Amino acid sequence: MEIFKRLESEVRGYCRSYPTVFTTARGAELYNEDGDRFIDLLAGAGTLNYGHNPPALKQAVLDYLQSDGLLHGLDMHTAAKREFLQEFDRRILFPTEMDYKVQFTGPTGTNAVEAALKLARKITGRTNVVSFTNGFHGVSLGSVAATGNSHFRDAAGVPLNNTTFMPYAGYFGDEADTLGYLRKFIEDNSSGLDLPAAIIVETVQGEGGVNVASFNWLQDLQSLCEEFEILLIVDDIQVGCGRTGCFFSFEEAGITPDIITLSKSLSGYGLPFSLVLMKSELDQWKPGEHNGTFRGNNLAFVSATAALRTYWANSDLTRQVKTRGRTMRKRLERIANQYGEVDLEVRGRGMIQGISCRSVPDLCDAVSAESYKRGLIVETSGAEDHVLKLLPPLTIEDNLLEEALDIIDASFDVVLSDTKFLREHNLEEATR
Repeated sequence: MEIFKRLESEVRGYCRSYPTVFTTARGAELYNEDGDRFIDLLAGAGTLNYGHNPPALKQAVLDYLQSDGLLHGLDMHTAAKREFLQEFDRRILFPTEMDYKVQFTGPTGTNAVEAALKLARKITGRTNVVSFTNGFHGVSLGSVAATGNSHFRDAAGVPLNNTTFMPYAGYFGDEADTLGYLRKFIEDNSSGLDLPAAIIVETVQGEGGVNVASFNWLQDLQSLCEEFEILLIVDDIQVGCGRTGCFFSFEEAGITPDIITLSKSLSGYGLPFSLVLMKSELDQWKPGEHNGTFRGNNLAFVSATAALRTYWANSDLTRQVKTRGRTMRKRLERIANQYGEVDLEVRGRGMIQGISCRSVPDLCDAVSAESYKRGLIVETSGAEDHVLKLLPPLTIEDNLLEEALDIIDASFDVVLSDTKFLREHNLEEATR
């Protein structure tokens, strides 16, 4: 471990929570160099929706490498890109009747967000963008300006301008009309809110604490955008690619965003790959106006094409996600009901589920640490790391999912029975 401490930057994060050296991985299981096994409920922060090294994708990658397939091609036409576009159109765009153009951006999610914001400003001629409380859209300057968490914003080093934050669904509680609040600001010429070029939103805020917008809220948001000729950008980077059931997280809400950003599990294999989808009439770029050396990763085209053929040829995966999501939610609700004195709240949709504890902010961190000791990788999220966030591979075997949930249950029991922890937080011993 010494080489990491000596040479790697202090900016490293996840390795502090999981201090071991991982060597191999298959499906929903990770192994370290000592041979210890861990069940993975982090899945690359949503990058490995199909698990580690899915066989069909691995074989496609190996075959392409063996054939000396082109790995780097800027934005030139390649056979790998053509196959991806054909499959993406056949499996995703055509069935959903989506008339969108595809822009390949730099390799990470923040690159897609930067391009989407830049395009919206170019199209409308306006500079302001509305984002939402607890939103997370990346850490490069344009995307971090639309990110709510001060931990990320404070690191920017410059003023973060041209973004206005509004309350997300449920920010003031279930009864508050947050879109009515936004509407008032837009309608009132004395509100100080410049008419935005775009509104950017996550249908489920993953990093923000697994906050879920209702379908009605999303529909009303789209209507508001249409009324005032504001472009609606849905950031589907973490909760797209099947995380909530359908390929896009907004499909069940029946909305059609003007612009969509995708990354993370798009390649299906952990390879860097991001894109922007825009309604055809919004494709107003001039050639080369927004570019990047690594726009379009040919090896990722190969694995993404294999993922579409393997997992999106029918609706089986969508049904499995919904079934497993219900399993996760029932178990978390059972845990929450066992410890009423610490006010646990379950939230999520599909296979992104979380259990929140505002009353004891350290609880979920402690449960995550105890879970790691027991062979489970599960992270926390939210402004105060007060939400235990479950992001298992969508393809996790049912017995592994049950084992993981058993570990979480046991970890809550251990933490809430620990005399020192209870004393530090002025709690009585928890009873099951």
